[in-house]
Amino acid sequence: MDHQEAMTTKAAERYLLDELTPELRDAFEEHAFDCPECSLNLRTGAAFIHVAKAELPTVSESPGSGARKSFLSKWLRPGFVVPAFAALLLVIAYQNVSTIPNLRSAAVEPHVLPATALHAGTRGAETTSIQADRRQGFVLAIQLPETYSSYEFTLYDPEGKKEWTKSVSGTGVRAADGTVSLFISGQALENGLYSLSITGIADGGVRTEIERRVLNIQLSN
Repeated sequence: MDHQEAMTTKAAERYLLDELTPELRDAFEEHAFDCPECSLNLRTGAAFIHVAKAELPTVSESPGSGARKSFLSKWLRPGFVVPAFAALLLVIAYQNVSTIPNLRSAAVEPHVLPATALHAGTRGAETTSIQADRRQGFVLAIQLPETYSSYEFTLYDPEGKKEWTKSVSGTGVRAADGTVSLFISGQALENGLYSLSITGIADGGVRTEIERRVLNIQLSN
């Protein structure tokens, strides 16, 4: 998914409403990971929802409604009653004056983060310990074998469920002399043992897992 498609299809709003198909959700997550504007849209949308819940904590169901609509769905759609609309105007004003400028500044300012080195292909390696600030996240500096047309990184939570999948082209890896920096946000993670799978994809589409590393993630704040 490119940025134009994300904006045209209102992917950020639909992502927050949980209206995207699994395929579109994965595509948008991959795009938003590298797009400051879409990432900002998600963060400001989440902040808006948080404040909206505080402003009006209860929303009644429509009589005779067949399927129960979520709180989130109601608040991100038009058709509010007048008192609710007035409250939302106050929320929007608050976001414009305070929260959104701060988020825009945070999105463009440089960040210095410690990096943990990881050499892919050393099967049987010990668990890699990560200590980081939850708000800042952390970086893995990964040395890859320069023999594949692309690479795929998949993070699994302590229960073995997939958190996300990201990919990079082999051309980019070779241009960086085989080393890539993988930034991992700490916002959605908990302390525990995660698993990072690194897969190399050959020209013919043959996939080879070249590394599966256990990450002992400990986050502060």
